[in-house]
Amino acid sequence: MRLAWAICAGLLLGIGVAWWLSREAPGKTEARQRRAEQAAAAQARDARPSLYRWRDAAGVLQITDKPPPDRPFQRIDREPDRAIKVEGDSAD
Repeated sequence: MRLAWAICAGLLLGIGVAWWLSREAPGKTEARQRRAEQAAAAQARDARPSLYRWRDAAGVLQITDKPPPDRPFQRIDREPDRAIKVEGDSAD
């Protein structure tokens, strides 16, 4: 009878330890969620069609749909943000 209780106690202890070790730390879930959101935002930004602004060897401004392989460039979204508000003085 003692052997049966020892086996049951060992199983319960093993299950408890396995559960304790398999759970995640409290801050780890939030950090994983933030990383997933950042990756999704970067992926969405890369999926939008873009233009590239750069200067050639003569210093002439070029705007193309493919980035230059050997020069620094600036990425420009083809579709501007919808939240742009244009203000100006009206001519009276």
